[in-house]
Amino acid sequence: MTSARTPLLCMRGMSKSFGAVRANQDVDLVLYAGDVLGLLGENGAGKTTLMNMLFGTYAPDSGAIEIEGRPVTISSSADALALGVGMVHQHFHLVPRLTVLDNLMIGRPGNRGRLDRSGARQKLEEIGDRFGLRLDPDEPVSALAIGEQQRLEIVKALFRDARMLILDEPTAVLTPQEADFLFDALRAMAGDGLGIIFISHKLYEVKAITNRAMIMRRGKVTATVDDIGSVSERELGELMCGHEIVPPQKAPSEPGKVLLRLKEVTTAPGAEASGGAPLREVSLEVRAGEVLGIAGVSGNGQLEVAELIAGVRRQTAGELNVTGEIVIYPSPRAIQDLRVGRIPEDRLGTGLISSLPMADSMILPRVHAAPFSRYGVLDRARIQDFVEGQVERFDIKCAAIDVRTGTLSGGNLQKVLLARELAFDPLVVLAAQPTRGLDVGAAQFVHERFLEVRAAGGAILLISEDLEELFLLSDRIAVMYEGRVMDTLAIEEATVRRVGMLMAGASSEDAA
Repeated sequence: MTSARTPLLCMRGMSKSFGAVRANQDVDLVLYAGDVLGLLGENGAGKTTLMNMLFGTYAPDSGAIEIEGRPVTISSSADALALGVGMVHQHFHLVPRLTVLDNLMIGRPGNRGRLDRSGARQKLEEIGDRFGLRLDPDEPVSALAIGEQQRLEIVKALFRDARMLILDEPTAVLTPQEADFLFDALRAMAGDGLGIIFISHKLYEVKAITNRAMIMRRGKVTATVDDIGSVSERELGELMCGHEIVPPQKAPSEPGKVLLRLKEVTTAPGAEASGGAPLREVSLEVRAGEVLGIAGVSGNGQLEVAELIAGVRRQTAGELNVTGEIVIYPSPRAIQDLRVGRIPEDRLGTGLISSLPMADSMILPRVHAAPFSRYGVLDRARIQDFVEGQVERFDIKCAAIDVRTGTLSGGNLQKVLLARELAFDPLVVLAAQPTRGLDVGAAQFVHERFLEVRAAGGAILLISEDLEELFLLSDRIAVMYEGRVMDTLAIEEATVRRVGMLMAGASSEDAA
């Protein structure tokens, strides 16, 4: 980009502290019309803080923002939207019971108390024609697929005349085909002169869609890449982490006996608080020394499988067999006693308790028994020895073992879960979205621990919406759609296209 051009956006000297933590330190960011700028960094690098200052969620301690050469003050998201800055979050902000058109018109001013619905329809059609983001204005949001809901979130920003878009992990819940569609739309927007800030931990996506990149570490800009084609994925990862990234090596699979089996399992409809699909005659098995991956767009039954195996959900039909025992009355304690380690999807909701000291979170599921308690009395010396040993083994970054759990970064929270669940040599590890939101270094650490369990003869059920992760670790991949297993593929037979079609509901024959 040439300096003679006036940038769409300039952020200069942006700084923000939270107590003693300096989240951003004199950060500069420049975005031009037609840019797709990758914003990269490890967990806690300061990316989100920087974007929250741009979108008006945080007030900077110091620094200045210019839009098209004009100094501006952004005190709220309404200010940001009025200045042409739109942000698409990982979690959608939509009203399911309203139509597409109604969601677009929420908060829009009327003319003498009347909403211009015909004008809104026309604008929606124009956006669809310009960028390929076509939506039925009368369709209820609850009837939209996940990819269509994300499309609506982008259209909401464009509907408000956004000239800049911030996209935070935009492909986390998309099939490969939906991600390709999104990238086509982003290229069309960039070609039309919009500026896009693209935040992702998936480096192959950064290579595919961005033209420039800015890398942050510990609140500072540590590198910029003016031509994304001049660097490899590995080099981007090393710029992020500050050290060489060596992918873990998976030895050939030598599966043993079945350690986990679901046989024609069905769950009751309407019981899903998460809004996911009830299970319909699901059959799966995982053997010793094997990783079985489960692929699927969020909400197609993966969470229900995890909750069933974890003992917090019961089937209405079918059989659950864990380490050779048929489980008639599942409970978390009963499943734990069968040597199942659980890495839940919701780290701070289900896995850990944010208000507790980290040491207490690490021993919580086994606090009732040896070695952590005797006759109902906690053995604080044994607890301290255990926690300090696990902190060292798993390289958990914390000021002290009694620091509040909720203050840890995402990567360290995941290490706490791993340290707790792998400490007692589980035969089966149930891992749901284990690296969601983690940077490349933290994700690699998690992957290495799983492969150690596999090499030691454990069985791992890996539920992930990251196909790269599934292809890296899995020996077989089962694909779920609307509560059913569409097919189970040996990793040698699986392709991104085939898995993506199954995720979208195609039959095994059509996806072959």
